[in-house]
Amino acid sequence: MSLRLRKHIEEIITLSDAEFDYILSHFELKKFRKHQYVVQEGNDVDQEYFVLEGLLKSTYLNEDGKEHILQFSMENWWVTDYQAFNNHEKATLNIDCIEDVIVLVLTDSNKNKLCSEMHKMEHFFRIKTNTGYVGLQQRILSFLKFDARSRYMHLIEKYPQLYQRVPKTLMASYLGVSRETLSRFSA
Repeated sequence: MSLRLRKHIEEIITLSDAEFDYILSHFELKKFRKHQYVVQEGNDVDQEYFVLEGLLKSTYLNEDGKEHILQFSMENWWVTDYQAFNNHEKATLNIDCIEDVIVLVLTDSNKNKLCSEMHKMEHFFRIKTNTGYVGLQQRILSFLKFDARSRYMHLIEKYPQLYQRVPKTLMASYLGVSRETLSRFSA
C-alpha cells in the first residue's frame, strides 16, 4: 500500500528509497468502516488523510439541517477539513466514509517537520495545494457557468468511476439537482 503513496509523490518529485522510507515513517495507517466519521464538525483537526482504498464525502450541514456535499475523495486523493487543519480551528465539515476506507494519516506536526527538513516535500505539498485550489475554483465556476446537465456530463467524463461508486442520491446532491433530475440525465 505504501507503493501507492510513493507513486503519487513521485508524480511530482523523485525520491531515493531512504527518503521515501523516512517520509513513510511520518504516516500512520488507519482503517475506517462505511458510515464512520473521519472528521466531525466541532472537533479538533490536526490530521490530513491520503486515501489508499475507499471513498469518502466531505459535507457541510447548514443551520436548517440541509447537508451540502463539497467533495468526494477516492484513491490517491488527500482530504481533511483544510480550514480547521491549517488554522487550528474546530471542524466545520463532516467527512465520512461511503465505503470502507484505508488511509495514511499525516499529522500537522509531522507534515511541518517533513516540509522543514525536506525541500522536496515542501515543493510536493505546495503543488498539491495549488492543484486542489484550482479544482475547487473549477467546481465553483461550474455552478456559475453551466447548467446541471453540463455539470453532470463533465463529472462523468472527468471521474467515470465515481458514478459507479457513489449512491445516486449523493450524486444528485453533489450536482445540486433532485434524484429524479439525475435519473433523466443518465437515461
